[in-house]
Amino acid sequence: MTDLTRRQALLLTLATGLPLVAGSGRAQAQSAQKVTVALDWTVNTNHIGLFVARDKGFYREAGLEVDILPYSDAGAGTLVANRVADFGINGTISLFTQRTAGADLKGVYAVVQSETGRVVFNAARNEIVSPRSLDGLIYGGFGSAWENALISTIIRHNGGKGNFETVTLGTSAYEALANGSVDFTLEVSTWEGVEAELRGVKQRSFVYADYGVPDEHTTLISSSEAYLQANPKPAADFVQATRRGYQFAVDHPDDAATLLIAANKDALTNPALIHASLKALIDGHYLRSQSGAIGTMDPAKMEAIGDYLFASGILRDSDGKLVARRPDFGSYFRNDYLS
Repeated sequence: MTDLTRRQALLLTLATGLPLVAGSGRAQAQSAQKVTVALDWTVNTNHIGLFVARDKGFYREAGLEVDILPYSDAGAGTLVANRVADFGINGTISLFTQRTAGADLKGVYAVVQSETGRVVFNAARNEIVSPRSLDGLIYGGFGSAWENALISTIIRHNGGKGNFETVTLGTSAYEALANGSVDFTLEVSTWEGVEAELRGVKQRSFVYADYGVPDEHTTLISSSEAYLQANPKPAADFVQATRRGYQFAVDHPDDAATLLIAANKDALTNPALIHASLKALIDGHYLRSQSGAIGTMDPAKMEAIGDYLFASGILRDSDGKLVARRPDFGSYFRNDYLS
């Protein structure tokens, strides 16, 4: 486990020392259970259920006082595993890699029901007709082993060799793609993809699941085994109130988007993007599946992506060595707090 940094220590102080929010009475405020949840990135529509649940009073009705911690360089998974935050937004891939390496993490809620990421490139690149066309091209990446395994799988599944050049650029990959410095990158279709469409940028893309990569719940909410064992009722109350928040966002998107913007005026300065992104999340059945599932992690999907990571040599133990035996992926998550 990574030692706490000064910044994490500061967050810990903030997380445990904030004053009580106003309630319907002094006794109610004093009895509220404090809960902290860390964001995985700057505020966006993936987080909308948290802000709805907080500002619509769903957490308060459940006897909780929830503090939403801003994105930190330490990462939400690290904050949760080190008990700086009680819950955190993180990706399925980060959950599996961190837990396999010894981090105390457990998935408790699926923010999205299927993969929101995709391989994207400029629409004018007529020579790119299928994933095997990416062989030998330049990928603008974000620095994880998962990316290379993912792209290689997609290319090879389409009959290519899976050979490409990687330039690690982080979020500047999108600018590099636009100006032609790189040939392709990965983006979240419901955020960067929507933003590009609003700006009139023409793109084409490949969906991972069409080319040999298992579908996944791209974004989860996780906690630690230590917190869940010590706080079973607050944990269940938090998950269920959070689910109410996302349910409200699906049923009342305009109200939810307006609420999210109002709560984050400095960060969310493009209301059109928020409304369009939320529409994409709803219309694409990401927040609520076509079968009506909200928050539930599909065991088959979780096991499949775990198997893929294991077979691809992505999972390492606490010593940094590749794991030789398939982990028990069923122990990495639980759905029972939803009921």
